[in-house]
Amino acid sequence: MGVRIRFARFGRKKLPFYRIYVADSRSKRDGRFLENVGYYNPITGKDGEKQFALKADRVQYWLSVGAQPSNAVARLLARTGNLP
Repeated sequence: MGVRIRFARFGRKKLPFYRIYVADSRSKRDGRFLENVGYYNPITGKDGEKQFALKADRVQYWLSVGAQPSNAVARLLARTGNLP
């Protein structure tokens, strides 16, 4: 079983909101998941910042046991310094 760290899209049309999930690679994008490890809101708020939260210890655990991040999640993890 391949485990991936990837986004699940929420929100409405033209206002996306993503949760960062650890899921089996065979499951659907918004389907079954193993653990919720954070969220990402690409729409800037009133302060001009994008909202992003991550459980870094859990992400490090899943990476250590062999989970592979998707391309988009890998970019976020590299930006925050959580990707080895």
